[in-house]
Amino acid sequence: MNDPIAIRHVDLRGEEPAVATGGSSFTIFWWGDLPLGARMACSEQLPYGEGQLGALTAEFLAEQLAAREPELGAPLRATVAGDPKPALSLAAARNLDRPLARIERLAEPGAGDPGLVSVILCTRDRLAGLATCLASLRNQIGQPGEILVVDNSASGSARAMCADRPGIVYVHEPRPGLSIARNAGVRAARRDILAFTDDDVEVHPRWTSEVASAFADPRVEAMAGLVLPAELATPAQCYFQFELGGFGSRFVPSLFDQQYFAEARTRGAQVWQIGAGANMAFRRSAFDRAGLFDERLGAGASGCSEDSELWYRLLARGGNCLYEPRAVVFHHHRAEWAALKAQQRSYMRGHVSALVAQYDAFGDRANLRGIWRRLPKYLYRSLKSGLRHRDRRAMAVAQIIGWTSGLQYLFRRGWRAKGVQRS
Repeated sequence: MNDPIAIRHVDLRGEEPAVATGGSSFTIFWWGDLPLGARMACSEQLPYGEGQLGALTAEFLAEQLAAREPELGAPLRATVAGDPKPALSLAAARNLDRPLARIERLAEPGAGDPGLVSVILCTRDRLAGLATCLASLRNQIGQPGEILVVDNSASGSARAMCADRPGIVYVHEPRPGLSIARNAGVRAARRDILAFTDDDVEVHPRWTSEVASAFADPRVEAMAGLVLPAELATPAQCYFQFELGGFGSRFVPSLFDQQYFAEARTRGAQVWQIGAGANMAFRRSAFDRAGLFDERLGAGASGCSEDSELWYRLLARGGNCLYEPRAVVFHHHRAEWAALKAQQRSYMRGHVSALVAQYDAFGDRANLRGIWRRLPKYLYRSLKSGLRHRDRRAMAVAQIIGWTSGLQYLFRRGWRAKGVQRS
C-alpha cells in the first residue's frame, strides 16, 4: 500500500448517505454518533451501491442490537479470545419488535456527566500534536471537569502553550517515563473519573460524555474505547492499521469481568485486547484497589503495556473492565518506517516485561508460557509470512529484537523486586 488511503465517514441513518467515489477508501460507518463498523475498499469496488449499503446497514444494526439491547442478553461478557460472547436466542430475536426504534434509542448520546471526568493528557516534546489534541478537547460537546497536561519533558516545553490556554491544569513531571507521568496526573486530578489520552490523538466531540456514561454501570471500574486512524497517508500508517491490526477494530461493547478472568487466567489472559492506553479511563477507586501504573513499564521505561498490566492487576483483584466503542478517538499512527519499527521493538519489549511483572505479582505461570511459547509462535509465523515481503520481514525482525531485549527482565533481580506504588 504505497498510495494514501482516504478515510471517509458515512452516516447510514440518512436517507441517501454519502458514498465514496474514486481512489481507495477506508470507510467508517455510523448511525448518528454511534460507530457501527468499517470497511476497506479499492477504487474498483467503489462507490458502494444501494444494495451493498442496505446489506451493510442490516449487518451492522443487527450486531449493535445483539450487543446493546438488554432484552437480547446485553451487556455481553468477553470470551477468553477477547470477543464478546453471543447471547442472542432465536426466540428473543423473533419476539423483538420495532428494531429501528430500538436502534434509535440505543444510538442516543450518552447521558453521563462529563463534569465528573478529569482528562489527563501526558506529553513529551510534541507541541504540534499537543495543540491538536487540546483543540479537540476544547470542542467537546460536554466539557470535562478539568483537563490536566502532564509535561514529561526535562525543560517543561509545554508550559508556555498551556499558559496561553485558560482552564488547563499544567503539571511538570521531569522524571522520564509515561507511567511516571500518568501517576503524576492521577495524584493531581480532582474528579472521580480519570480519563487518559495521548498527544498523538484527536478525540471525538462526545468523547468525555461517553466516557462518563460508561461508568453508569457500578460494576465498571475501568474502560477503554475505540481507537480509529486519524489518517492513512503513508505506507507505514497503512501497514500499522491493516497488517498489524492498528489498535483493534471491534465496534460492539464487551465486559471483561471476573468470569472472563477466571476462564482466561490459566491460559494467559491477553488483557491487551481490552483496548489501548490512548483511550482509557478509571474510577479513582480502581487505583485504591490495584495501585498506580507500574513505573517500570511503559514508554521511557521498558517500552509499553503499562495500561494492560494495570487492567490485569485490577481484574486479578476483583475489578471489572469495559470495552465501550461509543467513546471514540482518532490516532495519528507513526508516519515513517523507522519510527514504526522502533515502536514495534518497544511494544514487544514492553509486552515481555509486563508478562514478567504479572507473573511476579500473582504467580500465574501462563504469563511465562506467553513469553516462551505464545510469543515465539507468533514471531515465527510473522517471519515466515514475511520471507518474500521486505516490509513484513523488516517488521518481524524488529519484533524479534524487541522480544529478545525483553528477556532481560527475567534476569534483573533488582527490577523484579520493585513493587507497584499505591495511590
